[in-house]
Amino acid sequence: MNESEMTQGSDHSSEDKHYSDLEGWLSKLSVGTPLAESEVKLLCEKARETLMNESNVQPVAAPVTVCGDIHGQWHDLIELFRIGGSAPDTNFLFMGDYVDRGYYSVETATMLVCLKVRYPERIHILRGNHESRQITQVYGFYDECVRKYGSANVWKLFTDLFDYFPLTAVVENNIFCLHGGLSPSIDTLDHVRQLDRVQEIPHEGPMCDLLWSDPDDRNGWGISPRGAGFTFGQDISEQFNHRNGLDLVSRAHQLVMDGYNWSHEKSVVTIFSAPNYCYRCGNQAAIMEVDESLNKTFLQFDPAPRRGEPQVNRRTPEYFL
Repeated sequence: MNESEMTQGSDHSSEDKHYSDLEGWLSKLSVGTPLAESEVKLLCEKARETLMNESNVQPVAAPVTVCGDIHGQWHDLIELFRIGGSAPDTNFLFMGDYVDRGYYSVETATMLVCLKVRYPERIHILRGNHESRQITQVYGFYDECVRKYGSANVWKLFTDLFDYFPLTAVVENNIFCLHGGLSPSIDTLDHVRQLDRVQEIPHEGPMCDLLWSDPDDRNGWGISPRGAGFTFGQDISEQFNHRNGLDLVSRAHQLVMDGYNWSHEKSVVTIFSAPNYCYRCGNQAAIMEVDESLNKTFLQFDPAPRRGEPQVNRRTPEYFL
């Protein structure tokens, strides 16, 4: 056997190992078993290589199913795949906020990252405002990692990886997808492409706005009640879409009771994919199927039945919130 044949042989065996590792991890994760810390480390190394090559405005082909916030609700992520189809038969684009609030952020983040590495052309994962060191120390992911692994190592592995997640995606040059919304510092997709995304989410500026802003009924830019990002009116979204040859801004970030909500005369859609959010909000979840002709169909779903979690009926009275 000559040298090139030997190299080819070792390439094949390392590729086989790559896929067998991922398949093994996915079968564990599909029944809700967290990976060992050493496996998470290996997964994050593989994922970093995959994500490094993606753009700040990642091009995505149709057909694709677009999903909003998941927030550690792993049972409901499994339900989402049951309703919407599973990878790799269905292509998915997730618009951030995989962690915090729910009880299974570790399993949720691990599963989505694992699917991304296994099917890099079919699964797309964007960064949400919760994919951040600061926010996860307040809203649950940090504590969950320490509880499940006995140290903060896994939290550090994931939060270091989050820096590489693309900020936005564009489906067939037509639908701009991102977690939050528009920014007064950004007029064109080229402005987004020029950002240096490999960093903790800043407190202000264009990268912050893309992950924090919200559409609003009032025209123009407004101060956000969230303390980060801006509110933007219909005039802003229509201008942005027109300037960039887009038909739609698709985003997540806001709880909407039906799981999806059109605004700005259908120039913006909000998608939220965590049903009965925080196990008490009584909302439906939704995902948006985009076919080859860019027709959009919304699939709504309720929480998956589960054991060992608070059973709260839908439509909890307001005063419990």
